[in-house]
Amino acid sequence: MFARTERLLLRPAWEEDAGALFRAIGDERIVRNLATAPWPYLPEHASGWIAAERSPTRPTCLIFLLGEAAPVLVGGVGIHDTPDGEVELGYWIARSHWNRGYASEAGRAMVGFARSALRLPRLIAGHFLDNPASGSVLRNLGFQPTGRIAMRHSLARGTETPMAEFVLELNRGEEVTNANAAIPQPMAA
Repeated sequence: MFARTERLLLRPAWEEDAGALFRAIGDERIVRNLATAPWPYLPEHASGWIAAERSPTRPTCLIFLLGEAAPVLVGGVGIHDTPDGEVELGYWIARSHWNRGYASEAGRAMVGFARSALRLPRLIAGHFLDNPASGSVLRNLGFQPTGRIAMRHSLARGTETPMAEFVLELNRGEEVTNANAAIPQPMAA
């Protein structure tokens, strides 16, 4: 999937992105909030993640900030199947780019793709309880808390960690709107 928002470009990872990916995500404060990223995060983890085979119906993209200079890798966003048959949204943003709305902007593009191109009925998501900023992103995207707290393994933490569960029903035809909504742009799979 390729998508452009007002400030960002979402695209698949390429082999030449490995160094930038390692520099952007290789921070314990980031990977501890992801379920499957290891700590310490090594260059070979970035290369292995890029080389992994993915389904075209479950896109995973790197997020690049567009500007006057060359695009800068600021994070990642994607959807994937869970073991219990749900489709889950996940994202991360490099610490030097936190609190600028990039996760919400990229998330809106991925939710829009899931709704319009993939025609998924719903997405689930969650955040570890000690990462409330991620809960704010999910609410900005229209996700609703389910009221359930589940234990989820964090590879970087090496332990089960409490996670708040959220859901977004996509088949209601509701569009995410707020004052910081991204300008709709064409997408390509």
